[in-house]
Amino acid sequence: MKYIDEYREDRTIRKLIHKISEGLKHYNNEIVLMEICGTHTMSIFRSGLQRLFPAEISLLSGPGCPVCVTPNAYLDKAIAYSKLQDTIIVTFGDIFRVPGSSSSLEKENAKDSDIRIVYSPLDAVKTAEKNPDKNIIFLAVGFETTAPLIALSIRIAKRRNLKNYSVFCGHKLIPPAIKGLIQDKEINIDGFILPGHVSTIIGTQPYQFISNDHHIPSVVTGFEPLDIVQGVYILISQIVNHETPKVQIQYTRSVKEKGNSKALDLIKEVFQATNAQWRGLQSIHKSGLKIRKTYRQFDAEEKIEVEVEETKENNNCICGDILRGIKNPLNCKLFRTICSPENPIGACMVSSEGTCAAYYKYADIGRDDE
Repeated sequence: MKYIDEYREDRTIRKLIHKISEGLKHYNNEIVLMEICGTHTMSIFRSGLQRLFPAEISLLSGPGCPVCVTPNAYLDKAIAYSKLQDTIIVTFGDIFRVPGSSSSLEKENAKDSDIRIVYSPLDAVKTAEKNPDKNIIFLAVGFETTAPLIALSIRIAKRRNLKNYSVFCGHKLIPPAIKGLIQDKEINIDGFILPGHVSTIIGTQPYQFISNDHHIPSVVTGFEPLDIVQGVYILISQIVNHETPKVQIQYTRSVKEKGNSKALDLIKEVFQATNAQWRGLQSIHKSGLKIRKTYRQFDAEEKIEVEVEETKENNNCICGDILRGIKNPLNCKLFRTICSPENPIGACMVSSEGTCAAYYKYADIGRDDE
């Protein structure tokens, strides 16, 4: 299949990894690379790439899973909304099972709450049209990738005068999170593997500060094994050859320097940047989105009051440290004992893009070859 099979061809991948190894022969330092996308993390583990790269290369998983970085405070408020009478909560699937301080949407749905999983925010608009006597609250959790469609759903709701449609906005922005990681003194990152999906929307210009201000190379990479290996090769070439750090695009078949102008215009029309809380990274300046005043009638937080329980954290869960790249799931005493995909204690085990889920499912791949 074009654009799939050729990016999974084992022989080509191993040749390129051999070139990476050759380039590192006279380089004596460890090279720490961080992928900022949960899909990259899953692909790396599923294909066993972490065992093919030379020992000098250390791969860290960063805050690239939108469900994982969503803090308990957001989850607790979403759960509180779900308990209101005449209310339907509409959400993407991953966040359904993420535990908040004392409950989860899944548990509330098993009681009396009406919580529905959809694949598109436009389905949430349809739910509002079909249930005019109910308040419909869409849980908007995601990065720049999903923001345009959620913005479109709000615009459509305004045009159709759907007064029962609301959005609880929990969107996060990737570039400010990267800036927060760079400023974190516990982390020393030599290069970033930038997210392909996000970059199809925003392009590469928002990442220029990484090389211009902090002199760290980065590359926007696709999601197939060869994509990732090519991305690592690009970064290693910059580092080993002492090139001037820059942002490069490996994922040229989908990502352009200026991104998607129509999608960016939609985001700008409906949302504005705001400070936001991230699990593990705390509050990051202008790293989230909130609904603009012109669309305030669709902001759940503005029009629906709800009493929320005191937010609590599970101190035994190290999901926050994993998202920062300072620990991995094997450092967690709950991993594979109490915490599993069937009984998730933290968000990193729930999401299909979570690092703990990747370790749990794929960490043993390649051991027989060692």
